[in-house]
Formats: sequence, C-alpha cells, structure tokens
Amino acid sequence: MKWWTAYSSASEPLPLNRRNRKSASILAVLALTVAITGCSMLPSEPEEEDFSAIELPKISEKPKYDVATKTLETTVQGSGKIMSTQEKQLYFTLEGKRLKKLYIQSGDKVEAGQTIAELDVDEMKKTLRNQTLAFKKTELTMKETLRKRDEMDPIEFEQAMLTFEESRQALVDAQEDIDKAVLTAPFSGTVVSVAVQEGAQIKAYDTISTIANPSSLIVAASLSKDDLEKVALGMEVQVDINNAGQVKGKIKQFPVATDDNQNGGGQGGGSVESLNNYLLIDVKDLPKTVTRGTPLSVTVIVNRKENAVVIPLAALRSIGARTYVQVIEADGMKREVDVEVGQQTSTDAEILNGLTPGQKVVGQ
Repeated sequence: MKWWTAYSSASEPLPLNRRNRKSASILAVLALTVAITGCSMLPSEPEEEDFSAIELPKISEKPKYDVATKTLETTVQGSGKIMSTQEKQLYFTLEGKRLKKLYIQSGDKVEAGQTIAELDVDEMKKTLRNQTLAFKKTELTMKETLRKRDEMDPIEFEQAMLTFEESRQALVDAQEDIDKAVLTAPFSGTVVSVAVQEGAQIKAYDTISTIANPSSLIVAASLSKDDLEKVALGMEVQVDINNAGQVKGKIKQFPVATDDNQNGGGQGGGSVESLNNYLLIDVKDLPKTVTRGTPLSVTVIVNRKENAVVIPLAALRSIGARTYVQVIEADGMKREVDVEVGQQTSTDAEILNGLTPGQKVVGQ
C-alpha cells in the first residue's frame, strides 16, 4: 500500500473529480480481488461420468431356419449279437439218471458223431442181460409150441404168440433206452456252453450242452415290443458290429412270439438261447473277423423319403389341433402359416403342405 501512503502524505490535496476516479479504481480492484479469492475458496464441482463405454444389452433374437429338402429317414434301434444258423441244444430223454461222464467243455471243437456225455445206466444193462437170458428160454418154449400148433386150441396158440412178442419187444425197448444214455454231436462245430457237471441228477430234456457251427453265422437282434410292430420283412438295416465296422442287411425273420419273449429279446434265465427268440437279419458279407457272440447294434430304416421338405422341430408350433410356423416375409415381417406335418425324426419334421424350399421360418 505504498502508493496509498504516498498520496495521503502529499502536501497538496488532489482535485475532487480526480479523487473520485481514484477511489472508484481502488474499489474495483478490491472487488476483483475479493471475487477471485472467494472463487478459490468454493468446493470444486464433480466431473460428469462418461457412459459411452457401457454397452446396453441387446434383445435376443429368435433363431431363423431355412426351409430345405433332404432325404428323411425314420428309424428304430436295437442291440444283438452274431449267432450261428446251425445251432443245437443237446439233451437226454431219459428221466432221473445221473451224469456218469462228460467228455467236452465249453470252447471245444467236436466232430459229427463224437460222444458228448454219458448217463449211468449200469443197472439197466444188468437188467437187460437177465431179460435176454430169460428170453432164450422163452424162445425154446415157442419152438415147441409151433410144433404142436395143430394140436392146440387156436385161442391158446394166439395167446402164446402174443406173450412171446411182448417179451421180445421188451428187450428191444430196453436196448433203446440204454442207447439213449449216450449223447453225441449231431454235426461238426464248437461247444458254445455246458450246463451240467459230472454226477449231476439229469432231468429229461434239460439242456446239457449247446453246439454251434462257427462257419454259418447270422445277425440276431432284439427290439422293443413297440418298435417291433413298426418293422417288416425286407426292410433295410444298418448293422454296427463291435470292432468290425458297419454292414448293411435286410430283415429275414421275426422272433417267434412266446410268453417269455414279448419284446423281441433273447431268452433269459441261463445260457440257453434260440434263434427263434431274435429278429434275424440277412447280411451277405460279414467281416471275417466276427465270431459267434460278437455284440452289435442295429438301426432299422422304417421310412425313407427322398427330397422331403423339412424344417427343424424347433420351428414347429402348435395350439390345440392347429400346427403352424412363423414365416419371414421379404420385408422382414412375420406371418403365421398353417402346415401339414408328415414323418418326424429326432431333429426334423417333414412339411407336406404350407411351405416351399427357400423360405425362412422363425424358431421358438
């Protein structure tokens, strides 16, 4: 404030108008100083946030599909294995005998006529020997009767002849029963299974062993009861054999319906099996590496249509009895169109009426 003191101490006073101008200038400077000081003392305003980097969520659009043409196949699937067309279960017809000797085991190769097993019929053989000796005496008596035929009563002679024939037939029957105690292989093949052990009590017609011809093989499959009703003889089948690739075949024979086999499956309860329990599929050229028992899966083509008009199942809509789709027009607008549906697969639906290839439909 040096300038202020200097002027205040001057000996000559300033003119009035000049003093007024001087005061006004001083006041203006003071006001400006106060204003600047006051602004610096106020709190700073927060900066505005920048939201330009934040992306707003987009409304998801429903998928769009092309109406196309393709070969449409409806299939059913099942499982099975390789079996032999020449396969037989061997059994005894004698009741209540013990198994004296078993000559084979599972996996053995056998020749036609080879002995498989033998029952203990030693008592039957002993009885037959005694009956044979007794019959020799009966033969001597019959010779004497024939010499005296003219002297005998006709009825008495006829009774003697009947008694003689009964004795001879008893010997024949006894020998036949003894012969039944030996079980032989009906053809050359491989022993698939053995169901008994030596010393076991054997019931008539119980399976002793199963023999199969390994050079005569066929595909045997099982389908559910519902799927079995959809297939027919001659239908094309794709067979996927484990570790041997895929082959094609045709249905040759249906399983024989029984109370124990209502779903086209194999016979349960043990290792006894029969081709009658399976859906048989004729394959012309089986891979050489496959053997009886090789597991496999089958796919039967129930219905096939070339150049079928199809859309994904996801584009098909229904309300009550109405079935329709949403078609995208050229201007981008959507229009509902009623359609007639044919066969369906797990992914596609055939459209019989209502759409043409090249159109676009909206998914759900």
